[in-house]
Amino acid sequence: MTPEQNKTAEKMTSVKAAWDKAPAGPKKDAALRHYEAAEKANTAKNEAETNKELDAASEKLS
Repeated sequence: MTPEQNKTAEKMTSVKAAWDKAPAGPKKDAALRHYEAAEKANTAKNEAETNKELDAASEKLS
């Protein structure tokens, strides 16, 4: 893995942990949609899209 891939993997873990701790509701639902899009982008090896979706998920949770 490249350093950027490691950073993205760490970010995905962090966002998932924050999502797990979040209370149920529309913000958590919206964050899940972004997280799932990030997983899909990560599978397609699209780092930029993955990070964009992870940032959006984090924003929804805050």
